[in-house]
Amino acid sequence: MRDPSFSDVLLAWYDVHAREMPWRVGPADRMAGVRPDPYAVWMSEIMLQQTTVAAVTEYFRKFIAAWPTVADLAAADDADVMAAWAGLGYYARARNLLKCARAVVADHGGVFPSTYDALLKLPGIGPYTAGAVSSIAFDQASVVVDGNVERVMARYFAELTPLPAAKPALTALAAQETPDNRAGDYAQAVMDLGATICSPKSPACGICPVMECCAARAQGIAAELPRKTPKKPKPTRTGTAYVVRRTDGAWLLETRPEKGLLGGMLGWPTTDWAEGLPKVDPPVPADWRNTDLTVRHTFTHFHLELDVKLAVVPMTAEPTRGGFVDASKFSPKDLPTVMRKAYDAAAPCFETET
Repeated sequence: MRDPSFSDVLLAWYDVHAREMPWRVGPADRMAGVRPDPYAVWMSEIMLQQTTVAAVTEYFRKFIAAWPTVADLAAADDADVMAAWAGLGYYARARNLLKCARAVVADHGGVFPSTYDALLKLPGIGPYTAGAVSSIAFDQASVVVDGNVERVMARYFAELTPLPAAKPALTALAAQETPDNRAGDYAQAVMDLGATICSPKSPACGICPVMECCAARAQGIAAELPRKTPKKPKPTRTGTAYVVRRTDGAWLLETRPEKGLLGGMLGWPTTDWAEGLPKVDPPVPADWRNTDLTVRHTFTHFHLELDVKLAVVPMTAEPTRGGFVDASKFSPKDLPTVMRKAYDAAAPCFETET
């Protein structure tokens, strides 16, 4: 049974303490009749998946400046969007961003559907994003459950079942507490509470607006929740990155396959990434320099170690993979993070040769 005091108290707190974000319409403006832009809400929610607000803010501003409407994004060149996304990680989100924008234009006349069920049918939109957009942009009483919401529910109700097994119960509790009135503000209020007060470590229970009825606080176990099933250690995969510069300054780059990690992104030719160093022919015949350079990067499910090999090749070089990009058109910031790490490690070595 829903506790009306929970949403009422939380909304009153949010009216005073709502975080300011470039995609958000604050509670005072919403009550004055200003409606959120569904395009901005959708884009921010895609960017925020597994990424912090601080990391997303500048990317969001850059995307909105480059592509102010969903129709602009739908018409964008894939390579431009992938380059603008570089560094934000989880690159499947960028591919899905384009697919979804094009579906909204092709199938919905450039207008985002307002219902959870219709949003869920769009490419790249799952239950969380459909709930967030329908709630925040259209004020529907949809259930919105991210890590912050799970933490708040686990503590408020003292749910002891470890995650991920607790997810259905926490989702049911979140649904139970979602009000029909001001659903969009409420969804953002719970997320703000989890991000600022009901934080993963050292929650500030003494200033929490709902502390009086928090079961975990009453039991003295707030900081212990939500419990989590221990994760298996991440394996380490290895590979080789081939960083090649032509004598005119051009760099050898390739677009990675559409499917898989870093799909559709521009990067250095590499071997496969496996547990055990794969043996693959280099992308171009050259006098390869074996270096002590190794770059390390952590993905969701594994750690990666890339040995970096270097070569300078003549103008007549013909690669078997990828193509040369003129130095004037090459920007390291357009590379995904692991590829930029390889560039940062390799670039000083080339400078010593000139």
